[in-house]
Amino acid sequence: MARYLFPRWSNKVLPLAFFFGLSPVGTAAVAGAWYYGGNKHLEVGYQPRQPVEFSHKLHAGDLGMDCRYCHSTVERSPMAAVPATETCMNCHSKVRTDSSKLLPVRESFATDQPIPWVRVHNLPDYVYFDHSAHLAVGVGCVTCHGRIDEMPRVRQQMPLSMGWCLECHRDPAPNLRDPALVTKMDGVEPSKAVPLGTGMAKANGRTIQPPLHCSGCHR
Repeated sequence: MARYLFPRWSNKVLPLAFFFGLSPVGTAAVAGAWYYGGNKHLEVGYQPRQPVEFSHKLHAGDLGMDCRYCHSTVERSPMAAVPATETCMNCHSKVRTDSSKLLPVRESFATDQPIPWVRVHNLPDYVYFDHSAHLAVGVGCVTCHGRIDEMPRVRQQMPLSMGWCLECHRDPAPNLRDPALVTKMDGVEPSKAVPLGTGMAKANGRTIQPPLHCSGCHR
């Protein structure tokens, strides 16, 4: 007769131990990783130091400069464009010409080498996002970037996750405004958009229907 190291009743112990012990721990670990490992907790608030202390609060806020002066391609291209040093020197060839903080800008202009800006809002390579398409229908800069005009140093304000984007695509009406006011940060009433069901709205004299299928953003 075969002899076993453990008695037969021990066969029932392992499943019970897993169910009452390891299973809740594993579930809690997975749930915690899923909740705290998402964009909301890992990327919102990302605020890297830049090679030049450029203040959007000063330029876009206090001085009232339009976003499109620096991000000149945002209305006609998927990319918003990082301004060339020549754009900075349009003003700073005469303004604060001796500032030590602007030395990297002057050196960049003199050597024809770009300033190594650190990207803040960085979508994965497998995500397609078109700035011009969003601005054309009246999605303001503040919707995705927050109050950039109040930031001395730019930080990521929104999660920019797939779920966050889909919330807007499923109900675009609250985020639509007059396309002429897309760069204005405050005091803008949403356009009188009329929801037309899931993923559709009528605003500014046209029907807005952002894609809800995978190929809309994953091309």
